[in-house]
Amino acid sequence: MAIWTDYYTKFEIDPDSVRKDCEPRIMLQDSPTEKAIVLIHGLTDSPFFMEAIGECFYQWGYNVFIPLLDGHGLKDPKFMRGVKLETWIKNVDFAIQEAKSQSKVISIGGLSTGGTLSVLKMFDSPNDITGGIFLFSAALDIAGATGDIKEKLLRTHIILPIVALIQDQFGQELIGDNPYRYARMDNDGAQELSKLIDEIDEHLKKIKKGNINKPIFVAHSEYDSAADIQGVEELIAKSQEDKTEFFRIGKYFHVPHASVVLQEDVRAKNGSPLEPKNPFFDEMMNAVDQFQRKQL
Repeated sequence: MAIWTDYYTKFEIDPDSVRKDCEPRIMLQDSPTEKAIVLIHGLTDSPFFMEAIGECFYQWGYNVFIPLLDGHGLKDPKFMRGVKLETWIKNVDFAIQEAKSQSKVISIGGLSTGGTLSVLKMFDSPNDITGGIFLFSAALDIAGATGDIKEKLLRTHIILPIVALIQDQFGQELIGDNPYRYARMDNDGAQELSKLIDEIDEHLKKIKKGNINKPIFVAHSEYDSAADIQGVEELIAKSQEDKTEFFRIGKYFHVPHASVVLQEDVRAKNGSPLEPKNPFFDEMMNAVDQFQRKQL
């Protein structure tokens, strides 16, 4: 999988500012293909998390585009101050247009916030997204009571700058032991995710049950403590039944949020384990393969 150098040029990113293995990625078939997919990483992480899934789509004959969302994957993230949902959408739009320049049938998908951005593009750019939607731990709702409280706090714009200031001065640094993601969620990024979830909610309110006609594949763990599974359940309920598939991982398998996309364990630089792999990764991707063959 090659580093996407044109992406650096488009968004005026200094390649030396990006952490190793967190770069935007691209995989183009040796011969022309009608199929392409844009895969979007989640909040605080990087294109690394979409690599294993991207490799599978490449083997199935797709061109693969994995953008680096603004503020992510940096050696000096500066607490992601000033990141904006509008810029993330521009990042994704560029990837979609590049995919369209190579292929006719454009699918989209992603992990967590990347899945949420994929759903937004499904609604806002239906003529561009002509293929399927592939969601992995999509953050369409924030999980649990703690999540509810945090979401309300993030939407209280008066108190937010105070909380952000406190965390930026005295909180944990963003760069930690994990070479592929930041050590914690920052408040600027979380606030933009909250706005994104609001936009999805507004779209879903206007749609009756069974009216979404795009092919949608969902993989989600019941053990997920970050993205509430009810969010994707609502999306599926409003989609055509014959165009959806839900790969549901049971609660007692203890597969956490980001692990759903991991084919191998993530380890720190010293080799200690940080994030476990999805023990059902191969089974999940076989299901994705069968779904895309049938639907696309």
